[in-house]
Amino acid sequence: MSGAYIFDVEGTLIDCVAANLKCWDETLRSFGVSAPSKQLRLLSGMDGNEMVATLAPGLDKQARKKILSAQGERYRAHYLPGVRPFAGLRKAFTAIKTRGGRIALATDCQSDELDHYRGLMDVNDLIDAIACGDDVSKGKPDPALVELALKHLGDAPALSATMVGDTPFDAQAARRAGATAWGTLGGCHPRSSLLAAGCSTVMSSVGDIGRFLNRDKPKASPLSAHRG
Repeated sequence: MSGAYIFDVEGTLIDCVAANLKCWDETLRSFGVSAPSKQLRLLSGMDGNEMVATLAPGLDKQARKKILSAQGERYRAHYLPGVRPFAGLRKAFTAIKTRGGRIALATDCQSDELDHYRGLMDVNDLIDAIACGDDVSKGKPDPALVELALKHLGDAPALSATMVGDTPFDAQAARRAGATAWGTLGGCHPRSSLLAAGCSTVMSSVGDIGRFLNRDKPKASPLSAHRG
């Protein structure tokens, strides 16, 4: 089955959500912000600035920026070196390419983090396009990253595209861009949350994608015309 397959990275291709959540908890506490672990898990995958604004609505833009910068520094120094890709990743991407599909990455992470992840994944030769957090002003659930990935794929039509991610925010971004949403359980969000956000398929991990590729893919329609 041909078409475009757009992948989130953190929690979908790279097993790093637990490390990310721990890093967020430590960073927020260092700024005097206490967030229950359940709330952090619910917001995992949301645009970082929006997440901090949700957790600490009294902070101004400059304070949020300092927290985001500190979190990034802590993650790169203490957690990034220890993360690993999910099993079966290259086999999954090869299955897509064998069927004539094209592959893009659409991730909120910054370019230096993405470079590190790409060095771990061993799929650079199978990736056709990339959109990362440095390229847009807002992360998911805003559809900008998905739309940019489609543009980098030669203005691929959204109706022939599938976004694969581990969070409801990935699914919301996909649906707002007009693409189909598929979910994986590689992060911390349950199947029920992914389905509620608009995923038509939920798989255990990206390594399972091969058995879903031959299914007829339903047409997608945007949940909303607005960004957010």
